[in-house]
Amino acid sequence: MKEVKNDKSVNDKNVISKNIKDDDAIYSVKGMSKGKILLLGLQHTFAMFGATVLVPLLTGLSVSTTLLMAGLGTLLFHFITKRKVPAFLGSSFAFLGGYAAVAPLIDGQPNVEMLPYASGGVFVAGLVYVVLAALIKFFGVKKVMRFFPPVVTGPIIIAIGLILAPTAISNCQQNWILALIALAVIIICNIWGKGMIKIIPIMLGIVVSYIVAIFMGEVDFSSFGSSAIVALPVSTSAFAKFDISAIITIVPIALATMMEHIGDISAIGATTGKNYIASPGLHRTLIGDGIATSFSALFGGPANTTYGENTGVLALTKVYDPLVMEIAAVCAIILSFFPVVANLISSIPTAIIGGVSLILYGMISAIGIRNVVENRIDFTESRNLIIAAVILVSALGLNEIGGITFTVVGTVINLSGLAIAAIVGILLNAILPGNDYAFEVEDEHDELTFKV
Repeated sequence: MKEVKNDKSVNDKNVISKNIKDDDAIYSVKGMSKGKILLLGLQHTFAMFGATVLVPLLTGLSVSTTLLMAGLGTLLFHFITKRKVPAFLGSSFAFLGGYAAVAPLIDGQPNVEMLPYASGGVFVAGLVYVVLAALIKFFGVKKVMRFFPPVVTGPIIIAIGLILAPTAISNCQQNWILALIALAVIIICNIWGKGMIKIIPIMLGIVVSYIVAIFMGEVDFSSFGSSAIVALPVSTSAFAKFDISAIITIVPIALATMMEHIGDISAIGATTGKNYIASPGLHRTLIGDGIATSFSALFGGPANTTYGENTGVLALTKVYDPLVMEIAAVCAIILSFFPVVANLISSIPTAIIGGVSLILYGMISAIGIRNVVENRIDFTESRNLIIAAVILVSALGLNEIGGITFTVVGTVINLSGLAIAAIVGILLNAILPGNDYAFEVEDEHDELTFKV
C-alpha cells in the first residue's frame, strides 16, 4: 500500500502533523486498482456487519431494513460532511434501553404493535442532534457543551448498560453452553487475535457458536425456503408512528449518544491526524449523524451512529479515504435486498445473542466509566458524587418500577428511569455550584481537549 500517496492531503492545513506517519498513511485510493479499492470497502462492510445486525436481533427490527439504512445513512453523512470524514454509520446500541422500555420483546418475538412508536421516538431523537448542531453553530461549541459534561453523560451511559444486563442473562439461560462459547470466542479473538480477527470478534463469536448450534440441533432452517430471492427491504407496517410517551422516553438518550458521537469523531481525527471538529466542523458531523438516525427511524430502522469499529479498521489499514466507507455503504445497501441474509441472521439462537450481549452490554457501561476516567472527574467533590449518584439510582431504580406515568391535558405520559435520570442530571449540573467543566477547541490546528 505504500506506493499510493496523496501529498496534497498530507499537507492540508487541518492535518495534525505530529500524529501522521507520512510513510504509511494513505489519504486517497485513486491510484489503486478497482479490485483493491473494492476489497478495502468490503473489509469495512465485514467489520461493521456483526455489530450492525445485532441491534435488530435484540429489538425485533428488520435486519434487511437495518442494512439498507446503515448504507443510506452513511452516504447521507458523507454528503453532509462534504466527504471529509472517513466514517461508517451503523446501528446504535445506546438506544436499546429505549426500545426495551417502549417495545419490549414478547416471548422473544418482535413487538410489532409498539416498535413503530419506538421508531417515532428515535426519529425525534435524531432531530435533537440537529438542534444541538444549530446551537453550536450559533453560540460556539464551548458554551453549549458546558451543559453536557462527562459527569452527566458518563453515568447515563453506565446506566444504559446496567439496565440492559438482565436481558442478556435471560437470553443466556436458553442455552448456557452456546452463550459461553460465543462469549469465549469473543474474548479470545479480542485479546489474542491478530489483524482482522481482532477487529471482528463479535462476528466470529456468532459464527463459531452458530456452527456448534447446528450440530446441537438448535438452529431452525424452516424460514429459508419460504422467502423470495430478492425483495424490498422496507415494509410500510414498520414505518414510524408518534406517541408523546415514547418520545419523552427515548429522546433523552440522545444526550448520551451525542457525547459518544463527539468521542468517535475525535478518535477518528486522532487516528487520521486531522481535526474534524474544526473541518468540516462538529455541527456538520452532528447534523449528518442526526439526519441519518431520523431517516432510518422513519422507515423502521434503528438509530445510526458513527462506529468505533470503523476507527479500528482505519488504524489497521492506514487507509483514510472516505471513498472506502462509501463503497462499504453501497455493499450494505445491496445485501439488504436479499432476504436470505436476513433469514440467516434471524435463525441465530437466542442463547448466542445472550452470550454476545453479556459482554456487549457490559462494554456500554465500561465506555461510560472510561468517559469519566479519561476526563478526570474528581469524585472527591460532593457535587460530582451527588450528580452521579442521583443519575444512577434514578435510572436503575425507576426503571425497575416501570418509570413514572402521569397525565398532561388528557395525554398519558410515561417517563422511563433513563429519561428522568438524564433530565435530573442536566438540571443538577446546571444548578449546583462548582461547574468548572470546559470543552475546548482552540483552532483548527489543535486537537480536541477537555479541561475539568
